[in-house]
Parts: sequence; C-alpha cells; structure tokens
Amino acid sequence: MARAGEILVAALEDVESRVAPGVSTEELDRAAERLIRSRGGVPTFKGYRGFPGSICASPNAMVVHGIPGPYRLKDGDIISIDVGVTLDGWVADAARTLPVGEIGAQEQNLLRATEQSLHAGVAECRAGNRMGDMSSAIQRVAEGAGLSVVRSLVGHGVGRSMHEDPQVPNYGKPGKGPLLEEGMVLAVEPMMTAGAASVRVGGDGWAIFSQDGSPAAHFEFTIAITGDGPRVLTPWHLAAAAHAGEHAPQGAAST
Repeated sequence: MARAGEILVAALEDVESRVAPGVSTEELDRAAERLIRSRGGVPTFKGYRGFPGSICASPNAMVVHGIPGPYRLKDGDIISIDVGVTLDGWVADAARTLPVGEIGAQEQNLLRATEQSLHAGVAECRAGNRMGDMSSAIQRVAEGAGLSVVRSLVGHGVGRSMHEDPQVPNYGKPGKGPLLEEGMVLAVEPMMTAGAASVRVGGDGWAIFSQDGSPAAHFEFTIAITGDGPRVLTPWHLAAAAHAGEHAPQGAAST
C-alpha cells in the first residue's frame, strides 16, 4: 500500500503543478491517469460504481465526488483533488484542497484549519486508542477555527478494496467507538465547510455540495496503525513542503 501511495503522491504532485486559472478539471484528470498508469498503477476511482473519472475534482462549494469535465479553474477558486491508486491489488487513497491563484481570507482559514484537523486526527491513530479519540481531535480543531464538520460523509478502512470497515467519522467523543489496533489501515479524511454542515447531491448523482453554497475543503491521508505509531502511506505533505521550500505542517506524522 505504501508503494501505491508513492504513485498517488506523484500523481497528486503533478496535478498540483498544473492547477492554474484556465485549466479544466478534465485536463487534470487526464494528466493524473497518464502518470498513474506510467508507474504501473491503476486509477482506483475509474469505473468504481460507474464513476467516469480517474480523480475527483471538486471546486469551491463542491465537497467531494466531482466528475472531471469542462469546468475551467478561475483565480480565487479552491479545488479539492481526491486520488485513488491500486497497485498489485492494494489501494491507497488521499486528497488535498488547493488554492487557484490568490484566494480570500475565508478560504485560507478553511484550507489551513481543515489540513490542521487532519494532522490532529493522525496523531491519535495509535493502537489502544478509540476511534472517538481520533474523530474528536479532528472536530476540535475544525470547530475551533469556525468550520462545520460535514457529518453525513465519513472516512473508511482501506486495503484490498477502497471502502472497507470501519467507518471513520470526523466528529465524536474521546474514549468512544471501535478500538484502534495494530495492522488497521484507515482513510482519514476531514471534510469541512466554511458555512453550515448540511449538504446536497448534485444533478449528476455524484457531486456533493454544501447546502448553503459555502466553500468546502477535503484533506485525506491513508494511515497505517503500527506498533511504532501512525504511518502515513500517502505523505503528500512532504512533497508539498519540498516544493514550497517549507516545513511539513505541525502535527504531521512521520512515515
């Protein structure tokens, strides 16, 4: 799964380098598929329950599951890119929300706090903890920054299939929920809005939007729970930090 994660990170990094005003989400999708296949992987999303894209590309108020198409990015947009890669039968899954040009203060806070909530959750992905320890850490950071947790969407276990048990919510109570055990692999994926938490499904049956039209963000890692603590199998934060000449965000688990 870590090898699948390496391909995923390369694809996500390639997509990030292409994000700019005027670029279509279909162009991003083609680039990601080309890179994934060139490295021997398969785009997990393509054909999954009929989904037509190799990535999910969800701009602005779209939370998740955006079908890549003719939409062209504009300065001030945000775009959530979700990627799945299958290699030798094993799946890795990760996502980032990216700024397009200069974004507003509301969007900056949304992206920063959602990413910070992911790292807070990762820090609690330790054998012996409960799911609620991880979920409540995500919720605490997000709501502390004025964001709303989309409660109708959750993360999931991942392995031979993209969606496996258990469900991984982004809200909860410490000490509650399933026990986290060594050997579990989880797709931890905070999904937040800058407005209310309620969402609606778009006319294509796939895209999910914030009900009030507020901007939304989605950040995700595939995390293995090991005897030495959480291991990020899709460490896009390291690639992003290297490109930007910055340090990885505080709270990032080492791989």
